[in-house]
Amino acid sequence: MTDPSTYVRSREKGSRDVTYPDAPEPLAVPVYDNHAHLEIEDGVGLSLDEQLARAGEVGVVGVVQAGGDIDSSRWSAWAAASHPRVLAAVAIHPNEAPAYEAAGGLDEAIAVIDELAAHPRVRAIGETGLDFFRTDEEGLPAQFRSFEAHIALAKKHGIAMQIHDRDAHEAVLSTLERVGAPERTVFHCFSGDEAMAHIAAERGYYLSFAGNVTFKNAQNLRDALAVIPRDRILVETDAPFLTPVPHRGRPNAPYLIPVTMRFMADELGVDLDELCAQVASNTLEVYGPFED
Repeated sequence: MTDPSTYVRSREKGSRDVTYPDAPEPLAVPVYDNHAHLEIEDGVGLSLDEQLARAGEVGVVGVVQAGGDIDSSRWSAWAAASHPRVLAAVAIHPNEAPAYEAAGGLDEAIAVIDELAAHPRVRAIGETGLDFFRTDEEGLPAQFRSFEAHIALAKKHGIAMQIHDRDAHEAVLSTLERVGAPERTVFHCFSGDEAMAHIAAERGYYLSFAGNVTFKNAQNLRDALAVIPRDRILVETDAPFLTPVPHRGRPNAPYLIPVTMRFMADELGVDLDELCAQVASNTLEVYGPFED
């Protein structure tokens, strides 16, 4: 890919309603979307400028754009360098690691991530981690090797790490304990439970909650939210995925963060403005300032 700005992926639409929901009521205290994939086109498709404009109108003043392979990581670094309200996370996604390994290119791919991580507006390695849902036994050694290499990169560059953890809670936690977690470790789209949240709190990890915290079958996430210290809470969209209720299934975007924030405040029984201020402060603590 010679020009990262031209890169785009499309999400399979199927029979979903692919119209974007109406904008929610703006937040009085601004927050940030801790994790999104704005290179993925969904619904009618919005440009990066349109995504950021819509977000800003409702009080979402910055986005951490996350990569998952070489091309999307390069796009993420380009987006962050081009837009003062975007920071980047770069990585080889755990489900991509086995394919790179099979092609003999995992080391080369990790070297590209290393190079991108040196850019001043790349503030995290991610998303990396383990996924036992989509990868079979044969691919797990590549996942573990990639995960440990990404942990080393986060430490080398002194930046945060965003973890993808699907059906691999114990393995992720034990790997972090064995090799040593980066100073700022974030569980992107946290999928654990109250017990795991207690472990995360003890170790100083951050938990990032996405729109699925609003889903009826996600009581485990609400239980975790209730016990994690307020100074370890982040919010994200994982756009275009995990659109919060009542818009579940439709395209997600950073401008829908207020829906999740209001739900979280109601669930915790706390003032919305106070929670927004805390989550915004947490985000800046993890990634640093958006506008240099």
